[in-house]
Amino acid sequence: MATFALGHGYARTADFWRKLKTGRARDASFVLDQLLGSTAPWPGAAALTPDRIGMAGHSAGGAATIAAMLADERIRAGCDVDGSTDALIPDTGLDRPFLFLGRDGQYSPGDGPAADTWARDWPLLTGWKRWLVVAGAKHPSFTDLGLLADQLGLPLGAATSGLRTMTITRAYLRAFFDQHLRRDAEPAAFDRLNADHPEVRPCLPSASPRISQNP
Repeated sequence: MATFALGHGYARTADFWRKLKTGRARDASFVLDQLLGSTAPWPGAAALTPDRIGMAGHSAGGAATIAAMLADERIRAGCDVDGSTDALIPDTGLDRPFLFLGRDGQYSPGDGPAADTWARDWPLLTGWKRWLVVAGAKHPSFTDLGLLADQLGLPLGAATSGLRTMTITRAYLRAFFDQHLRRDAEPAAFDRLNADHPEVRPCLPSASPRISQNP
């Protein structure tokens, strides 16, 4: 286990965030190397299936998922939950399944710089892809913090409860990974979730903005 030095004199510049995301990608590959190697340190590693690996992350961890997939083809499907991305995808694209899941008002097409990063990446995602936004959510809503804040009476400004947003996040991530990593999954199950989750809205950007390499 390594400690993380964020907040100890590091300026949170665009270069810092890019280094953070690519560093996390290397961490993910290191973990896979350890778990899938011939001398795995965890007894349960023998039950892992190398061709059914997926990755999801929140915030900077979501953006790190793209970096990890570009660096490691063992990661067969990925999801970015409410995290703006860097311009890492090459012109040849990323052809594995990918899901964007974020808050409405921040990650809907045209909302601003954060949403623009998703719009820039969208045409470069050449495999199965979906872009979904959740009404009434805030950035912490997709984590345990949203649920705990509701229980403790801490205001996050979210119109949708932490429990509901957590339920949505779990449902969509599970359905996404089931569809793309389970061999017996029903292909259309993911898209049918929208009927039971009115807070969730699919997006389809009409055009991708031209933004700088350091969003």
